[in-house]
Amino acid sequence: MKAFMKEITGLCLYLVIVIACTYLTVHFVGQRMEVVGSSMERTLQEGDQLFIDKLSYYIHEPERFDVIAFPYRYEVDTYYVKRIIGLPGERVYIDRDGTVWIDGEPLEEAYGMETIANPGIAATPLRLAEDEYFVLGDNRNDSCDSRDAVVGLVKRSEIIGKACCRIYPFAKIGAVR
Repeated sequence: MKAFMKEITGLCLYLVIVIACTYLTVHFVGQRMEVVGSSMERTLQEGDQLFIDKLSYYIHEPERFDVIAFPYRYEVDTYYVKRIIGLPGERVYIDRDGTVWIDGEPLEEAYGMETIANPGIAATPLRLAEDEYFVLGDNRNDSCDSRDAVVGLVKRSEIIGKACCRIYPFAKIGAVR
């Protein structure tokens, strides 16, 4: 009976450790997220499964062109995956021709491959606060992003992490760029 109780105690301790490690991993290290919609197309497709790295932004700040995840403010358990375009303190503007301007210079990028039809709130220059980021989907004309007041500028505290790799479908496993 004593050996049985020792075995049960060991099993319970093992389960507590596994649950604690899982909790810590999901909340502080990373999590899986599924892409819903077409706003990041060419880079990401609907149904892609991503690993969101939560640790790297404890070490350094988010950078331009990072693909990040953040919660949608008006719906619980809904997350957006977008690309950082404007950094804290910068001035962002999208002109009538669809060109993105950062601090008076046209943005040189290889992600948004189409001309932006609707500049939204960026039709007039926006000065980002020291904790704000301007994000766009790669599929610029089919993306609800910082141009839309419903999403708006993303605060640093809202960023969950960086989409570092696609983990499904298996044929597309690899880094998200």
